[in-house]
Amino acid sequence: MRAYLISTGVLFALVALAHVWRVIAESPALATDPWFVLLTILSVAMSAWAFRLLPTVHRRAKGD
Repeated sequence: MRAYLISTGVLFALVALAHVWRVIAESPALATDPWFVLLTILSVAMSAWAFRLLPTVHRRAKGD
């Protein structure tokens, strides 16, 4: 479960970073597109949620 949360947290963070990079590289006009902004905020929220859940997952003991 820990590997899944780390993987999804990193993946959503990379999507958010790509969106911010695209706004910087292409045009600030992208930041006015509601769908683009919604997807960026959603990916940041999903990444934060995955990393927030990470400390609550307990490692399984060897032999389980």
